[in-house]
Amino acid sequence: MSAPKKVVLAYSGGLDTSIILKWLQTEYGCEVVTFTADLGQGEELEPARAKAELLGIKPENIYIEDVREEFVRDFVNPMFRANALYEGQYLLGTSIARPLISKRLVEIAEETGADAIAHGATGKGNDQVRFELAAYALNPDIKVIAPWRLWDLTSRTKLIEFAEQHQIPIAKNKRGEAPFSVDANLLHTSSEGRVLEDPAEEAPDYVLQRITRPEDAPDAPEMVEITFEKGDAVAIDGEAMSPATILTKLNELGGKHGIGILDLVENRFVGMKSRGIYETPGGTILLEAHRGIEQITLDSGSGHLKDSLMPRYAELIYNGFWFSPEREMLQAAIDKSQERVSGTVRLKLYKGSVRTVARWSEQSLYSEAHVTFEEDAGAYDQTDAQGFIRLNALRLKLLATRKRRG
Repeated sequence: MSAPKKVVLAYSGGLDTSIILKWLQTEYGCEVVTFTADLGQGEELEPARAKAELLGIKPENIYIEDVREEFVRDFVNPMFRANALYEGQYLLGTSIARPLISKRLVEIAEETGADAIAHGATGKGNDQVRFELAAYALNPDIKVIAPWRLWDLTSRTKLIEFAEQHQIPIAKNKRGEAPFSVDANLLHTSSEGRVLEDPAEEAPDYVLQRITRPEDAPDAPEMVEITFEKGDAVAIDGEAMSPATILTKLNELGGKHGIGILDLVENRFVGMKSRGIYETPGGTILLEAHRGIEQITLDSGSGHLKDSLMPRYAELIYNGFWFSPEREMLQAAIDKSQERVSGTVRLKLYKGSVRTVARWSEQSLYSEAHVTFEEDAGAYDQTDAQGFIRLNALRLKLLATRKRRG
């Protein structure tokens, strides 16, 4: 690959991406544009601007954007319509943020005339795949630079030496090994590495970033009502809110009640297993609520087919194929299923658990007349079940007859 002339860097303002910024300048002699996304990670982002300027980036080449609403509206919500869980448990908090970051990197490259983008993902993880597959799906001619796969800064000591050599400020707590690595956005917090690397050891309590330990959560349960329209949450306790505001509120409630902690050993796309502690308080509540409203508004055929598609859909997101045609095909089917998934769910939050306790909808398929234990006024003729059972038993009876002959 020829040396790039201008590079758009996914920049957090932290030590690693600041080293990458300077490395791009020294290695290629290129102009660097920085992009910092506010995905709801809970950190002040303006210091990233000051850090970038300190490292010689022109003010017009520093992009800091609040993309929280777009993140929830266009990425999180479509995913939650599918009830997506990777390997049956993981709510895909990191996975779903990467295509949005890549999208903006590619768009900013086009706006600024840059011929390359760069990211800080290592060569061992999934994020390198997610960033790059998304970028190539949006611009097949874009160059992607992944310094962790290219440079010789292979240890913390070498990184610190490079930073000192180039006058990159180093926080005191960055000179030693951090106890674990954290990635956060509005949907979740992910912690992994170092103190968490041995799956036989229980994660220490100090790992938790946004969720109260269930043991320390309030002793009294709390009720919350979530209203849906076409599969998306639109209101909490009757108050209409924007997508990001809803997730923020649910995060507060879930965090307070110790909801959404997951200790998972997962299979990375690159082939290895890794252990992570995921905190997804609002997402855990949202999943339960969405399942609750689907129970009364989605027919069995649609619901069961949708559930059978979900593992494949979740795997596509986890592996970085958000912008693939197969994900878009599945999304079209999922969105079709959600046309009448509207109504309200009441949930009980208590010491690490969230449970649906009531649900109602004008689109409900639930018929009390058909399921009542009392007189059903002719709504259902129980003698019909006899022929239904006989027809369904025919195949089984023929198989049993053959088995007896054998």
